[in-house]
Amino acid sequence: MDLRGAVVVVAGAGVSGLAAARALVGIGARVTVTDSVPSRLVDLPDGAVAGSEDALPPGTALVVTGPGRRPDHPITRLGVPVVGETELAWWLGAARPEPPAWLVVTGTNGKTTTTGMLEAVLRAAGLDAVACGNIGYPAVDAVLAGHRVLAVELSSFQLHWSPSIVPAAGVVLNVAEDHLDWHGSMDAYAAAKARALLGPVAVAGVDDDRAAALLAAAPAPRKVGVTLREPRAGELGVVDGVLVDRSFGEGASGHGTALLPAADVEPGGPPGVTDALAAAALARAHGVGPEAVRAGLAGFRPGRHRAERVAEVGGVGYVDDSKATNPHAASASLAAVPGRVVWIAGGLLKGASVDDLVARHAGRLRGVVVIGTDRSEILGALARHAPEVPVSEVVAGDDGPMSSAVRRAAALAEPGDVVLLAPAAASMDQFRDYAARGEAFAAAVAALAEVPA
Repeated sequence: MDLRGAVVVVAGAGVSGLAAARALVGIGARVTVTDSVPSRLVDLPDGAVAGSEDALPPGTALVVTGPGRRPDHPITRLGVPVVGETELAWWLGAARPEPPAWLVVTGTNGKTTTTGMLEAVLRAAGLDAVACGNIGYPAVDAVLAGHRVLAVELSSFQLHWSPSIVPAAGVVLNVAEDHLDWHGSMDAYAAAKARALLGPVAVAGVDDDRAAALLAAAPAPRKVGVTLREPRAGELGVVDGVLVDRSFGEGASGHGTALLPAADVEPGGPPGVTDALAAAALARAHGVGPEAVRAGLAGFRPGRHRAERVAEVGGVGYVDDSKATNPHAASASLAAVPGRVVWIAGGLLKGASVDDLVARHAGRLRGVVVIGTDRSEILGALARHAPEVPVSEVVAGDDGPMSSAVRRAAALAEPGDVVLLAPAAASMDQFRDYAARGEAFAAAVAALAEVPA
């Protein structure tokens, strides 16, 4: 679409919306920015004007929406094409004399870690690469900056609003219940994720049944599985504690190319190793050698609030995994903690069930502290599947939800236990985002440490 002189509405004045508005002004579009909260329509890019959500300007040719707008939003029924900021980034990249390579990462969990690992590997190979997309740096900014290789984290929302993207290689790490309130069904959610597998190389975590099914159905001419078991031909996996590539390199012995010991991967445990294998597969698909894969993964360190050990107080460890925003992620977090656990859980479940999560880990729970809007769902699952486990509910009126939760968890814990914040839910009911929730946890633990025994 030639957007020079076209009337374009950017629906949403968040980070990606403002980036899209800047890009559109830069190519000569006539840009109106709207937002459901009008007070956000300040400091707009020069050349963009503020508008109303109630009606589109006359002659509107395109709407670029923020990813949070659902497919049934009224704006989709106005007869104007609606796309997301990442779709716009794809268009702008495709129009360049040398379009950048897109290596796309999606999945219910592990996206940010895998994308960071991929960026580290690409840079270890000396490539002009950057992590962008849902990781916090808009893809449109990365394209306009001229980066040659993009490690693009894409949520299911972004994939839904980006129908044209065909990555050079893409991975679906896993598919579990999440965002069902937005997509309407598991099938629609999985179909959005499957858009990452439309390019020449499709990669998936084949230990996950849903992801493996998406890979089997993908139209990609080359399909690559990543697994924690010994890899078959065409897969990357683990042999005797070493990550091995049997897809892009067989090695001198014909048994695969050794990449690095699993013990050198951070974060450790099965989820971290799976993420590392996925990052390695995408990098290898782009022609990166095993030495750079080894160096990039060995040097990578995860971001904050991802299984981060905060402190030890009175012989009890405190771990912040606030990034565990759905039951699938919380299950992996609980499985990675040795010994007995006092679990802090709750927030916005987004339509997901926690019954399987509670049933799977009930035997290791010393106690549970429940916070957030969707407390009743978690309390019900605990009553059904863990009736002997002590439960404490933090209700409105307590002195700060996380301060109360940490104090109650400390009272339930015994020396040698771990108090784990792995909420299995989104944070926006009580906190700005998952990072703010994690910071509140760390602050509450620090306050706990200052109180004499």
